[in-house]
Amino acid sequence: LLLKKSNWINRSKEKLLQKKGKALDFSQQAQLYYQGQAYPLRLIEQTKKRTILIFDKEVFLLYYHHYDEVLFQKHVDNFYKEEAKEFVPLLVEKWSDQMALTPTNIRFRKTKRQWGSCSGKNVLSFNTMMMKLPQDVIQYIVIHELAHIQHKHHKKSFWELVEKYMPDYKQHVTELKKYTT
Repeated sequence: LLLKKSNWINRSKEKLLQKKGKALDFSQQAQLYYQGQAYPLRLIEQTKKRTILIFDKEVFLLYYHHYDEVLFQKHVDNFYKEEAKEFVPLLVEKWSDQMALTPTNIRFRKTKRQWGSCSGKNVLSFNTMMMKLPQDVIQYIVIHELAHIQHKHHKKSFWELVEKYMPDYKQHVTELKKYTT
């Protein structure tokens, strides 16, 4: 049955990956980015029937029982989400204190088009994939979204507030344009 349906399974898997964005390379030369640095990704087949992704600050290790790129992608996405939930609130707290602007809540999700947003109710949302970006660019995104608590637009007063807390913000805007979500 699996052999009969293998073409359908592969097509479905490709469609799912296309919906979720660019497919990751899970070859032996693969790399994952974390806070602006590229780290090698090593795939290690194991007898345990589970998949686990470990990052030891030098290399990503992906232990698996059955080769499944869709499952691997879920583990990578989950890694970025958990890291964002741990790292970004610390930045929000730091900059929130300095800027005297407090969000009502912070949310995280993987999005296709935005690195962050600020709702009308001052809820900050961040793209979990921002954990691939350099730390200074991540800080720029946090400052940018916090500034939207005071200014719900991108007029001169908004950019003046961003510049007050990050004088070199234009450099980060330029760098951010190199990346896709």
